Amino acid sequence: MPAFWETKTLEAMTPREWESLCDGCGRCCLHKLRDEATDELSFTNVACRLLDLTTARCRDYANRKRRVPDCIRLTPKIVRKSDWLPPSCAYRLIAEGKPLPPWHPLRSQRAETVVASGASVIGRAVSERDAGPLEHHIAEWPGRRPRRRPAEFA
Repeated sequence: MPAFWETKTLEAMTPREWESLCDGCGRCCLHKLRDEATDELSFTNVACRLLDLTTARCRDYANRKRRVPDCIRLTPKIVRKSDWLPPSCAYRLIAEGKPLPPWHPLRSQRAETVVASGASVIGRAVSERDAGPLEHHIAEWPGRRPRRRPAEFA
């Protein structure tokens, strides 16, 4: 029997299925900069103040929108029009009709494969409280597919 993410659209998923798509990489919680003149998007390695940099999880997920008003709550419509979601994001991949990577926890059945793949922000990001100007933290890796392959998928 095919997995739900292989047969359902984002709109048809239950709330539990929707939430399970998040691999917990934390990349969507990194600040991005958009050039007003060119509309060019730049990624940074600076994390939202609610992102726990040791777990890559939001410290207050249920209340994140109240605590960080510009936090974006993903919906299928937002996923389809966003260019700022990382290329390995399951929401983006499903919307584009692409398969989940083998290291995604829904496929590997293990959360640690996200870190092993190089997709996670763990050890790679700095808190916005410590960062200073975002322009000093431009990084290319958040906008790229992870390059490391966990040994079990090599």
